[in-house]
Amino acid sequence: MKPVSKIFGLFIFSCTLPLQALSATTYVSDNNTIQDQLDSQQKQINVLADALEKANASNKAGRSISNSTHLSGYAEVHYNNLENQLNDEDSRSIEIHRMVLTVAHQFSDELSFFSEIEFEHGVAGEGKKGEVEIEQAFVQWQYLQTHNLQAGVILIPAGIINETHEPNTFYGVERNNVEKQIIPTTWWEAGVAETGRIGNAISYQALITSGLKLEGGDYKIRDGRQKASKADANDLAFTFSIQYRGLAGFTMGATMQHQVDLLQGNTVNNAQDVSANLISTYIDYQQGPVGLRALYAMWDIDDDIELVDANATGANEQAGYYIEPSYKICEKLGLFARYSEWDNNAGISSDSEYQQVDIGLNYWLHENVALKVDIQDQNAPAGKNEMDGFNLGIGLRF
Repeated sequence: MKPVSKIFGLFIFSCTLPLQALSATTYVSDNNTIQDQLDSQQKQINVLADALEKANASNKAGRSISNSTHLSGYAEVHYNNLENQLNDEDSRSIEIHRMVLTVAHQFSDELSFFSEIEFEHGVAGEGKKGEVEIEQAFVQWQYLQTHNLQAGVILIPAGIINETHEPNTFYGVERNNVEKQIIPTTWWEAGVAETGRIGNAISYQALITSGLKLEGGDYKIRDGRQKASKADANDLAFTFSIQYRGLAGFTMGATMQHQVDLLQGNTVNNAQDVSANLISTYIDYQQGPVGLRALYAMWDIDDDIELVDANATGANEQAGYYIEPSYKICEKLGLFARYSEWDNNAGISSDSEYQQVDIGLNYWLHENVALKVDIQDQNAPAGKNEMDGFNLGIGLRF
């Protein structure tokens, strides 16, 4: 892969959009009393605006259990009909892929709690395929009007769908492979975060959290998620993300993360402190019926990872990108196409990348309930499973 050319290609669209300068109007008065009254009125307006925003979000996404506790959630049911081109074996399955319950509580105007509990693959327990996971559980303190501190289990702000992954908000039955295999969605860690806004157009997040831990297998990034379950915290991760939303319907974002040691201090074959850096960038554009999403992500991992064992060869670089145009025929029906590439062994010279084309549609019975169908055509490296076929799904949030 050629990271520089791919990053440039993903951002060339955004560079053609007109940027608008932020403007501010300041009213000056020689009378301090009048100015004090205006300031007081503005503070009241801000408080009312925040209350209205919270009330609207509550009405759209869930319901109140009490005056201060709120319940919401989402669910997905999938049918996958795929044929493995490597061995001509069909794979047909249907399942409730996930059911998620969200509970939020407001202690005061400044202090709140947010949690997300996920049930995956129908049935959990010994010998079963399902899992029960706590994906979020953090306290947030709004110490200034536009700045917050968070502590607990927090989603990593990387890519487009890791933080906003409700099924009615994206095209396709399954989440895209780049944001599963390179940005290991859904990806959460335990730690602390500072979040805030700069003006009306720029927001940021800075986190210190637990890190990934790679051991055995193919040393794919996704396999390193510890999910805050007695996570090895010998070495931490540091993340910074920034988003720009200065134009209507347009978001541009970037994330940088530094992992001190992907082995978490477990020395193997003299490989010590295998550090890693993630860089990801994206654009998300929706103007009228036309939409476009594009993302690039790359892990640059210390070459010492190849000393771990033979399976780690080439894992020192893992990267991928996708581009997804879409078009809404009407309010309820939207079409999309997606081209994606990803490679968890990009550090070797041989062909080791996957390519996939997805084409499909979403039909929204309600803004929070979507029926989905898509066709996937995959091209895999030699000797690897290559899955072609179609998927059906229904996704909802409440």
